[in-house]
Parts: sequence; structure tokens; C-alpha cells
Amino acid sequence: MIVPEGMVVKLDPKDDFLHEPEAASNYNESVYIDMFDSRTSLGAWLRIGNRPNEGHAEVSVCMYLPDGRVAFWFVRPEIQDNSELNAGGLRVQVAEPFKTLEVSYEGPVILLDDPMDLQNAREAFKQSPRADASMRFTLSGVSPMHGGEIVNRDGSPWQLDPELAAYRGHMEQHLSVTGEMRIDGEIYPFDGHGFRDKSWGPRHWGNLYWHKWLPITFGPDFGVLLALMGRPDQQPEVVGHIWRGERLIPLTDARLNVTYDDEFVQRSIMLDLETAEGTTTVSGEVVTAIPLQHRRIAEDGTETRVRIIKAMTQFKCEGRQTTGMSEFLDLMVGDRPISLTTYSLDV
Repeated sequence: MIVPEGMVVKLDPKDDFLHEPEAASNYNESVYIDMFDSRTSLGAWLRIGNRPNEGHAEVSVCMYLPDGRVAFWFVRPEIQDNSELNAGGLRVQVAEPFKTLEVSYEGPVILLDDPMDLQNAREAFKQSPRADASMRFTLSGVSPMHGGEIVNRDGSPWQLDPELAAYRGHMEQHLSVTGEMRIDGEIYPFDGHGFRDKSWGPRHWGNLYWHKWLPITFGPDFGVLLALMGRPDQQPEVVGHIWRGERLIPLTDARLNVTYDDEFVQRSIMLDLETAEGTTTVSGEVVTAIPLQHRRIAEDGTETRVRIIKAMTQFKCEGRQTTGMSEFLDLMVGDRPISLTTYSLDV
């Protein structure tokens, strides 16, 4: 989170539940979860975002299979209110705030031999084979919660501009994950780890501008989080932590070096994460990358296009190895990510 000057962050377990929607037409309340079982080369991520004032939810489901294929689904089902996260076959329930979530999906997926085919999503959905899929997971928080709601110092609400906003509150947590995935009757038992975030408030995707987000959980006692974020006419901001046991040690700085392919998709990553206690170095190699995009036509007819590359990535740090997520989001300038147009920090 980028916290405006003079504001503070309030962390409250009640915010793990759903909020009364604000009047802004673009109010969003969403949960994102990723999970990986390094022993079986399985991975998955899912997101459900309610947009009650627009009358629909956004539902995404992605499963990384051991043979390199990806099972994927996206739909915008109608919803009537913000009473639950339950739409399009995907359901997220809070069993105990900051502690336990129950997640399930029942519905179709398309099967992609080459996940980059989603660059042309319409054709990928037309031409790819389909299958029935389901997943059921229990998610247990293993770290303290990071983040919260941005408020004034006296605790009063932040008077943000909905047209410029990306969130009012944002929380994140390292997880352990158990459950199973099924695709066309084949069962994939799952016992691994992951990461989750919860966001609420007005959002236009283009207002995120660009970020490099790396949530990495090495086990039940250690993980790292980097959010490197850029805004117009500002230097990139570093947010995140090193998680060791019961402590979230805030980042004070970070250096990110990325090798991209010809389509500006991340392929290898080097991180130097600075805290008051020293430097933690992390390396990563992308296993499977999948491209997503959001398009918005403004009232004046101008189009905003945001590209998100979500990559299942093998990470190494301090003699440990794990599978995690590297998510690179960019407002696009033509066919080039704006972070690489505006900055040269990681090419």
C-alpha cells in the first residue's frame, strides 16, 4: 500500500468480513489467493471481486498442472449485493478472521497447452478444450496480517477520489493450504503454502499504474513480500517485509533485477531486500506465465488497458527453495509496459 502523507493504517479483524458498499459506482471488495504444492508441481490462484454497484462480480480461477498445462476460467456473474463472496461457482468464507478461510470452486475451465494464448482471450476461450473442475481448500494464516485500512490520524475515514482510487483498505498474509483439485475426474491432492490479500474500496484497475508484486512463502516460519509500485511523476515506492516466525520485519529498500523475453514477460528475477537487520537475497526462475488484461473505455472515449502477468516462479533464498508468485501489473503504452517505458530500474 502507498499511504498518503498524514494518513495511518488501521488493522482490524472485522475487516476480514464484508463491508457496506460505498456510493462510488466502482466500489470493489475482493479476495485473492495463491497456493503452491512444491512437491507435486501443483499451483493455483483465484480471485473473486464483488462490484455491487455495477451489479456483477469478477471471478478468476487458474490451476497450474504438473504437465505444464494451465486450467483457467473467468466470468462476470450478476450479483445483487455485497452480502457474500459467492458467485460464478467460486465461494470464499471466513471461518475465523485473520486465521482460517474455506474456499471452493465448482465449474468449467479451459485447458491451455500454451498459457500465453490468453493474450488473445476471446480466441483462447473459443478454441481451447473445456473440462469440469472443482477445488476445495482450507487456508490457515501462518504469519501476522500485513496492511489494513488507510485512515486519518484521528481514525476518521479517508476522503479519497473514487476516480483516482485503487483501494481504501488492503491486507495480506502468508498461508498454509490443504485440500484438493479435480479436473475431469482426476484428483490432485494438495498440501502446500500460499498467500492471500483482501481489498475494499473504489477501484479502477488503471489507477494501479504499475507494480511488481512478489509474495513468497518458504514454509510455516519464513517468507518475503515485495510490492514495488510506481505512480505518475514519482519515484517507485517499496513496501513489504521479511517474515521470520512471529515477526514481520519491514523493508527499508529493495533492488529488483529482471530478465524479460521479447514480449516483456518476466523470466528470471533477482531481489535484494533491505531491512534494519540487513540484506536478504532472493532469486527466481519463472516456470509458467499467464497473461491477463483489463480494458476500460472512459466517458471521453479513451481506452485504458492494463496487463497483468501472473507467473508461477521457483524461488531460492537462504538455502531454501519454494514455488511462489511473481505478478507484474502495468498500464500499457501501445504494446510496452509503462514501467519499462518510464523507468529503467529493471531491464
